Amino acid sequence: MDRLPDQLQPDLRLVFVGTAASERSAATGHYYAHPGNRFWRTLHAVGLTPRLYQPHEFPALLGLGIGFTDLCKHGAGMDHVALKAGVDAEGFAAKMRHYRPRTIAFTSKKAASLYLGKPTSAITLGRQPPRAGCPDLFVLASPSGAASGTWTLAPWLELAAHVGAG
Repeated sequence: MDRLPDQLQPDLRLVFVGTAASERSAATGHYYAHPGNRFWRTLHAVGLTPRLYQPHEFPALLGLGIGFTDLCKHGAGMDHVALKAGVDAEGFAAKMRHYRPRTIAFTSKKAASLYLGKPTSAITLGRQPPRAGCPDLFVLASPSGAASGTWTLAPWLELAAHVGAG
């Protein structure tokens, strides 16, 4: 069973991709549900949404052209625990080929590394080099409270400038 349902439809302007659901998100069924997570505040602060949304409102973002998915659909919790359930990078790539979003934003270096097959140390934040047949890719600083030491708003601002306001 998927811990969080995909929130996808064809031709979205932006799809956020996490590593896996947090324990709180898995329990509530809402993306980025932990109160210490900066995700929802950051979306609004950088102009990707016209107002501050709450985690339970994530389905409404489809109306703004924003979708959600994770690379690990069956695990939950911190990465070292959640990823034991397995990562389906090829399944994710197939979803993206099917839905064809214009931009994909990984919400952590870890998520990007799992998809790109590179160590996190080899991944930079912000817009990634173009890949043939692939939507524009961005890697964002993780909004998780557990990643506070590496937080920066800069790649989120770059993403917002690229995709436009919500």
